[in-house]
Amino acid sequence: MQLRLLGTSHVSQQSIDEITSVITSWQPDIVAVELDVQRATGLLQEKKSKVKISDILKIGLKGWIFVKIGQFAQQKIGNMVGVAPGSEMKTALLLAKKHKLQVAFIDQPIQITLKNLSKRISWKEKFRFGSDIVKGLFRPRKQMKNLGLKNFDLRKVPEQNIIEKMMLPLKERYPSVYKTLVSDRNTYMVKALIKLMRSFPDKKILCIVGAGHKKGMEKLLLKVEIVR
Repeated sequence: MQLRLLGTSHVSQQSIDEITSVITSWQPDIVAVELDVQRATGLLQEKKSKVKISDILKIGLKGWIFVKIGQFAQQKIGNMVGVAPGSEMKTALLLAKKHKLQVAFIDQPIQITLKNLSKRISWKEKFRFGSDIVKGLFRPRKQMKNLGLKNFDLRKVPEQNIIEKMMLPLKERYPSVYKTLVSDRNTYMVKALIKLMRSFPDKKILCIVGAGHKKGMEKLLLKVEIVR
């Protein structure tokens, strides 16, 4: 068994190109993606389904508002660089289908993640997030400079040192958000990968996750397996 982790940016053409190249050249048996079944289905559907009030009540209002703000920001960035958010994951799914590869959805179900977020996130964190998003959208250069990311290229997958600079404010300003969206999901996805590796010990597994998850997952995986 071989496991390879590929960190991506959700709005990067570079990520699409890297996924295409790795699947073609490395020829994995299984493609594991940072998606659950519901998100994967939504990603492949051309027509988006409407959100019902009952769905919002299930996951919690605060979690829903937080996600809508995040989606708006991602869409805005995607429009800036000409790549729709999630295009790299969609590419992975379509390539897996084309090459008849097994697909594994390793992420925590979105309803659970959002429900946990609604329970944990404080209104203070939520308003901070809204304020930071607005500043980032209308004064992106100043925000990048404040983070020491003056020459950051949105079209490329950031280097590890850049990722750490970007994650630090999240840890400090939004601790419950970081726990819910990053560390808890890292643990969940690693457990899913370990189960997958033990079930298919002779298979090559390509795991595609957002770059912000890669280092944390590698640390957890190195306790039980060797990661390429």
